[in-house]
Amino acid sequence: MAFASGYFKTSYSADLALVETRSRWVCLILLIVGAVIFPFIASAFLLDIANQIFLAFIGAIALMLLTGYAGLISLGHAGLIAAGAFTTAILFKEVHAPIYVTLPASGLVGALLGVIIGLPSLRLKGLYLALSTLALHFIVIYLGAEYESTRSYATGVLIDSPSLGPLLIEDPRIWYFLLFIVDVFLIIFAINIVRTRTGRAWIAIRDRDVAAEALGIKLARAKLSAFVTCSVITSIAGCLFAYYRGFVSVEAFNLFMSIEYIAMIIIGGIGTILGAVFGTIFVVVLPYAIDWFVDFFQVPTRFTTYIFALKFAAFGLIMIIFLVLEPNGLVGIWKRIRDYFILWPFKYKALGR
Repeated sequence: MAFASGYFKTSYSADLALVETRSRWVCLILLIVGAVIFPFIASAFLLDIANQIFLAFIGAIALMLLTGYAGLISLGHAGLIAAGAFTTAILFKEVHAPIYVTLPASGLVGALLGVIIGLPSLRLKGLYLALSTLALHFIVIYLGAEYESTRSYATGVLIDSPSLGPLLIEDPRIWYFLLFIVDVFLIIFAINIVRTRTGRAWIAIRDRDVAAEALGIKLARAKLSAFVTCSVITSIAGCLFAYYRGFVSVEAFNLFMSIEYIAMIIIGGIGTILGAVFGTIFVVVLPYAIDWFVDFFQVPTRFTTYIFALKFAAFGLIMIIFLVLEPNGLVGIWKRIRDYFILWPFKYKALGR
């Protein structure tokens, strides 16, 4: 019975299980079935939003591993995405490289950048580390702008749709299933890596790096591995972003993109894989929800000029609200709702929570 509750484990196999209870297996199967059916019944607009969520989630899960589990702050996430996107654009334009070349090449560039930005983490912490990652962002953007200027791509670099053998990845439904498979793989990868010695070292460093070092954890190796892992995944996200948009420009990778990714992990619930899922959905859908609100309630035209600024302000305001009132984010709200129905009609707090 303890195993069925999902809170306690009575064996190593139960502790390592990705899905703990039968009810969760049922929910997972229903979720997968719904995800498979969705692209065939959704409009083109909703399908594009779903693809945006899948794309953004790749970067969000990378930042969650770095900041949520390893406790290392990064403001250069948009720069890493730009690095993967421009690597793809340059290889496509210069040597007509296919996706099975540009994708691993973007990952290699990300690994190199991960080592470069990871080295300061051996000496810097907190705000100083964040500023060093921000510096890398501006360096990558500068190099991208120089390439655009040198090659006379004044409005950006156009990229053709990729192909895998005879399959041309152009239809939004094909993109949907491709990104869905990538996201599922990343979720499984993230869940498993945080259970390994490396993942537990990240968590120990996040909680107290001095104590972690006293326990024998090599801080330099653990921090570098966190930055490299995050950078590789994020640069691959940039590669897929370039192909999906069919267009690469430095204007797309501004500092606000980094703020959006930070908002994803804070609003969703920092330190949880599920938080990355919730946060990504929330942040991607929020601007469209604001547009829907304006159209539905027929906001006067004189106020619509402030909508763009409102979208920017909304992220900051919501992050402050969650940090003050709900530090555990949407995951914390979800757990309270779930525990309420599990324990109903009793009002005891769930054990282990």
